[in-house]
Amino acid sequence: MNRLSKEKSPYLLLHASNPVDWYSWGDEAFSKAREEKKPIFLSIGYSSCHWCHVMKRESFEDKETAKILNKNFIPIKLDREERPDIDEVYMKAVISISGQGGWPLSVFLTPDLQPFFGGTYYPPEDRYGIPSFKTILAKMQELWEKQRDEIEVSAKKIATNLTQEFRTGNGKLTTFPLDAAYATLTTQFDTVNGGFSGAPKFPTPSLLFFLIRYYSRTKKARALDMVTKTLTKMAQGGLNDQLAGGFHRYSVDRHWRVPHFEKMLYDNALLPIVYLEAWQATKNSFFSDIAKQTLDWVLREMRSNQGGFYSSQDAESEGEEGTYYVWNKEEITQILDQQSAEIFSKHYGVSEEGNFKKDNNILHIAKDLKMIASELSISETDVKQSLEQSKKIILKHRNKRIKPATDDKILTSWNGLIISALSKAYQILDDECYLQAAEGSADFILNNLLDREDLNRRWRDGEAAVDGLLEDYAFMVMGLIDLYESNFDISKLKAALKLNQIMIDLFLDKDGNGFYSTKQGRTDIIARIKDAYNGATLSGNGVASINLAKISEFTSDNDMRSLSKKTILTFWDSLESNPEHLAQMLCTLDFLTGKPKEIVISGKLSESKDMLREIRQTLIPNKVIAYSPDEQNKHTKIMPMLEAKLPLNNEATIYVCQNYSCKRPVKNVVALKKLLT
Repeated sequence: MNRLSKEKSPYLLLHASNPVDWYSWGDEAFSKAREEKKPIFLSIGYSSCHWCHVMKRESFEDKETAKILNKNFIPIKLDREERPDIDEVYMKAVISISGQGGWPLSVFLTPDLQPFFGGTYYPPEDRYGIPSFKTILAKMQELWEKQRDEIEVSAKKIATNLTQEFRTGNGKLTTFPLDAAYATLTTQFDTVNGGFSGAPKFPTPSLLFFLIRYYSRTKKARALDMVTKTLTKMAQGGLNDQLAGGFHRYSVDRHWRVPHFEKMLYDNALLPIVYLEAWQATKNSFFSDIAKQTLDWVLREMRSNQGGFYSSQDAESEGEEGTYYVWNKEEITQILDQQSAEIFSKHYGVSEEGNFKKDNNILHIAKDLKMIASELSISETDVKQSLEQSKKIILKHRNKRIKPATDDKILTSWNGLIISALSKAYQILDDECYLQAAEGSADFILNNLLDREDLNRRWRDGEAAVDGLLEDYAFMVMGLIDLYESNFDISKLKAALKLNQIMIDLFLDKDGNGFYSTKQGRTDIIARIKDAYNGATLSGNGVASINLAKISEFTSDNDMRSLSKKTILTFWDSLESNPEHLAQMLCTLDFLTGKPKEIVISGKLSESKDMLREIRQTLIPNKVIAYSPDEQNKHTKIMPMLEAKLPLNNEATIYVCQNYSCKRPVKNVVALKKLLT
């Protein structure tokens, strides 16, 4: 066993028995590199990364390769999910060096942590023009011995170029980036399959969030059509687990059919929010059903006994990707009766030849119920009943297989996302189980990962560790605001305000121009980066900026609104040139340039259920909702917006305010509808 046996990260522990003399990221490794004047080999991955596992088996478990690494390098293994800030820095460096990035990330550093060469996966032997890992190691060692001075000069230049320069806006927000992003997305949209690229095809929740808001602002049907087309095709494809729910990471083809099979908590938090907003816009139950199926999978598979949510499920089991999820035709015919097997196979595209490797099939919606009913001369009701029963039977058989491993570390940021999703699900679907789960996660994070005035990022095996990053604070603030708008527990809003202020203190640029991903004072990172571009999750600055805008509405604190605006203006050059790459920022821009609604519920909540349901089920992306309890002025110090908003005639009353003006208060759904349109 090597040093990684003392770590908590499931990804690092997977490498604890390697013959490689791994170090974790930290001073011990850095000091060793400086003392022995050796280059560092940094390997970055995560536990559900398929090609990380492949490289582990091929290279890191190989004694000959390990001998080379141990002799000539200081090998460091890093979990990117614990330290995405480190990963971001070196991913940018590798892309600048090689033109591409991905995981596993393989980077060679000087003892001063400056990168001089890097790539991704390297095979054990030379193949298809790709040099083997041993070839790369030999070349790097030769260069280090013979051209060290040149390497150090080059590495310093690469490190220097990682520092971003931003041209801020002139102080005025315009809607140009909104229109420009929409125009670009219409040209990029795949009109047949949905989405905005060919293959591989990734879910893009932030783009869909933007388009829904653009539709709400402009009423352009095309914006909504792009959302609904994409969501429909994603849900019908293999990207969506057709038996148990939950979305896989991405599709390797343009049809959403063949997924990369890992399941990430963040995808299964963000996508249900988009599906719920699509339901609000269309009232099509298909979208709310998919949201529910996805969140129900999260509750079954990803929730700890303590209330926090795990990070991911692996792509592979039994050493092969997708084994747990695929079926051959013979299996289906053996498990189900003849007619049921035929219906199931037609619906989910199961064939003898298979649509995946080794005659196996990835389940996807190939034919709808009406088509199958026509082909078999039976009713759609019979088809539906058959499929419902068959799904239960097939799932029961799948559950007997060896399951993909679960990465059971609990990350603050990703729990913030699922708190937001569950809160919104409760609001829209009116199911108490989602609210209870959101409350459980929030309480777990606040009780276990908030250490005095600092958030920790990771919890596992009874230990809170790793300094919180911008995204941890921003995502938790977002989740807590959404939770407050669900249960109106003022303690959750207070917690959001507290974390927001700590975030400002620790991460804000000294000139107020945006937020760094890493807090001030870190000595183990060569560049503090400001995150603004779309990623697999949401950008830290994008979420921080919308939080600030909403907090301004709740608290009447104009400084928060000004800071939100200044954060947007920090990235104005990028917003003008490539707005679609900063979709979360666009959502904030839409909020700031629009007329967000301030909605106050006054009186007994039990008497306002119908009105509250109407508010929650109406598509109003830019709003804040607050509750004024019977005791007038109880919370006005926190939320001045509550002042003087009393229940009329002791009856539940709704106040809707916009652009510094309040409409006449209403006490029934009919009158409320007129104010919400």
